[in-house]
Amino acid sequence: MTSLIPGLPGRPDFRLNRPSALIAALPAMLGFAPEDSLVVVTLADGLVEAILRRDLCDLHDPDGEAFAALAKVVGLGPTDAVIVVVISADLDDLEAGDIIRRLAKHMEPHGISLLAGHTVDRVAPDGWWRCYDGCGAGGPVDDPGCSPLTAAAVLAGRTVHRRREDLVAMIAPTDGRRTAVLADSLRRSFRRQGDEGVQDRRAVSRIMRAACRTAEGNPLTNREVLAIARSLTVLRVRDTVCALAVGVLAVDVERLWMVLSRLLPAPWRAEVLVLLGFSAYARGDGPLAGVVLDTALTLDSGHRLGQLLMSALHSGMRPDEIRTLADTGFRLAHEMGISLPPREI
Repeated sequence: MTSLIPGLPGRPDFRLNRPSALIAALPAMLGFAPEDSLVVVTLADGLVEAILRRDLCDLHDPDGEAFAALAKVVGLGPTDAVIVVVISADLDDLEAGDIIRRLAKHMEPHGISLLAGHTVDRVAPDGWWRCYDGCGAGGPVDDPGCSPLTAAAVLAGRTVHRRREDLVAMIAPTDGRRTAVLADSLRRSFRRQGDEGVQDRRAVSRIMRAACRTAEGNPLTNREVLAIARSLTVLRVRDTVCALAVGVLAVDVERLWMVLSRLLPAPWRAEVLVLLGFSAYARGDGPLAGVVLDTALTLDSGHRLGQLLMSALHSGMRPDEIRTLADTGFRLAHEMGISLPPREI
């Protein structure tokens, strides 16, 4: 599943009252053009709250558990209505419409109404949408490249990818041989020596230095990578460096997490992915955050911070709200006597 909180300041005042415009805006809201997907646009007081997506192959469930789970997620937020879109070039209108009807039925107990349902073969200028209930309405899809939300995404510095796989590729391992060497070292017995407080302070400082080195284009040595990976298994260190996502080093730190996400083996990779997910979420990049956190939880389904962030994404929590998690990091840094970079204004 992919979820997005639109990365625009405040609440996006964008009313999607034309199906052709709604469907054309999906790539900008999701970060990629969906294919073979069920997309749910959640609304509160007529305004977009969040976007959720499921692969159609995940819905082949005779007991309806997938629909019930999706309805439960939507019901966590302030949603009072939804617009549902089924994207498929293979399903006929009856099959696609049945998916929408089944979801609507599971939404009813949560007090959520189906405002509209549409089916479309592809999200592209040559796509054609239809009303799900056979009312006869339909027409061509607007050009996604000309959507106002696409323009807003570009102005906000976000990239709209052609496919979800393009986002997944951004964090895919790139050097299998080096990752294997790191895995062999990390699996060896290792014991921290000396005062824990001193070790934690050194670990946080090491991460900040590594972020600056990465930003300058200097590759990290295996020794540096191993030290960071081990230190992130210490909750106090991990929670402290969460605060870096809202400081003036935020861009450099996110680049560091991206580099490490491609190098580290599981389960150490999960810690870095969660930090990358928080960083992307905090700056309003919901598409990247969703893909990264989904990958992290695939590696470690019980990761508590990862679960918290994914639940927040699904419930429609805004980036400015999730940024308050960084307060814990600043508090821990103060307790350890560490000066973190100031918050970015």
